[in-house]
Amino acid sequence: MTTAILAIDQGTTNSKAVLVSSEGEILARGASPVGISHPQPGWVEQNPQRIWASVLEAIAACLDSAPAASIAGIAISNQRESVTIWDAETGEPLGPVVSWQCRRSAPVCAELNAAGHSARVEALTGLPIDPMFPGPKMKWLLDRAPAGRPLRIGTIDSWLIHRLTGGLVHACDASNAARSQLLDLNRNAWSEELCELFGVPQAVLPQVRDSASRFGETLNVPGLPDGIPIAAAIGDSHAALFGHGAFAPGDGKVTFGTGSSIMTTLPHFIAPRNGITTTVAWSLAGQPTYAFEGNILVCAASLPWMAEILGLADVQALIDLAETAEPEGPGFVPAFVGLGAPHWHADARALFSNISFNTSRAQMARAVTDSIAFQVHDVFKAMSAQSPAPLGRLYVDGGPSRNVFLMQCVADMLDHPVIQCDAAEASALGAAYLAGLTLGLWPDLDTVSALPRKTVRLQPRPSDATARLATWRDAIFRSTVSMTSSKGE
Repeated sequence: MTTAILAIDQGTTNSKAVLVSSEGEILARGASPVGISHPQPGWVEQNPQRIWASVLEAIAACLDSAPAASIAGIAISNQRESVTIWDAETGEPLGPVVSWQCRRSAPVCAELNAAGHSARVEALTGLPIDPMFPGPKMKWLLDRAPAGRPLRIGTIDSWLIHRLTGGLVHACDASNAARSQLLDLNRNAWSEELCELFGVPQAVLPQVRDSASRFGETLNVPGLPDGIPIAAAIGDSHAALFGHGAFAPGDGKVTFGTGSSIMTTLPHFIAPRNGITTTVAWSLAGQPTYAFEGNILVCAASLPWMAEILGLADVQALIDLAETAEPEGPGFVPAFVGLGAPHWHADARALFSNISFNTSRAQMARAVTDSIAFQVHDVFKAMSAQSPAPLGRLYVDGGPSRNVFLMQCVADMLDHPVIQCDAAEASALGAAYLAGLTLGLWPDLDTVSALPRKTVRLQPRPSDATARLATWRDAIFRSTVSMTSSKGE
């Protein structure tokens, strides 16, 4: 019977389960959607019970279609910066999952920045004070939790570990902890100073462990036997970087999804600047590997929105239309929930610019597809300016990465090759590889690097990128300055 890892990839819009063999091959897949609600403008939340139910549904679908296999362990990759709160004894959720996209903590972040805390927080965590990050969101949840209840709070990996272990384990991995804005990256431990600043008692937080670690064993999980070890946990973007085998300094990846994450591996910790963050990529045997990261808040999510507005059948129809566009079209900034890296402007809003009576539907479509490449360009250039090593192999993953037109636009805009990967489950594979290290299925990183991967390399081509970039810069200026001006009136 085949030995395999069951990898759970819990994302913003759906949960996936992937069965990975000891040869690194995907044996079966399953998926289940997760709902998102917007109770107020700028607020984004999810139901923690629905997230758990979707994980169980994905596991069931995966195992129903799988060949006979012995599950050696479970691996978790998860949406990052989303947090929730629950009763430590009963496991009852005591609030929603406040999404990484949610801006409800923007006023608190503005106050902290105005009070001069930004430089200190960034020095300790590698992250700017921004509504994307969980510290203020945790405080929001704690302030609304019922009094007198024993509380646990954490990122989605800790919620899943709690459920998988029957409530016995409250833990998270170092990569997820690093995105909480409560972890001191210099010590790889929760910071009393930061917990006090953000108003989060350290006692409610999970224990921080290596990404490849025995977190516990399954207990009372529908559809799974008791005693299966949970052998890895890691944030989804970090998992994708690991899954590509981007272990050399300067190697990186771009994950395309609802938002986008650009990461490049570092040789050691480097304090970030120019709107880029530094994070723990993963932790093995007590040793963290660091990475630069730039987070784009809205990426592929703008494609179905524009397709619907233009009355097109689907996203592929939008991309097909964009390919026919004449040059010198409008600019589009997808700042539906503000701008992330490297701009970090919470008040920016989405807009089109440079529209005239001659603007065509195809040009509008192209402006939206181009915004994906432009945002990656801005992050990539900021990383290049401060990277101690030349940026090397650049992998792309996520649903949009399979579209050659979109990825060729990225390569052209960056003037740098991009490497498409055949497997859409880069995050799940990365988590599975970490679990395999924990369980001894693979002895070391060299063995993981040698696992089979199907890739296609796209070389940059000559393009009118300079002119398009000028239009983009003008649109960014209008998106940010107009909101600042209106607030000052």
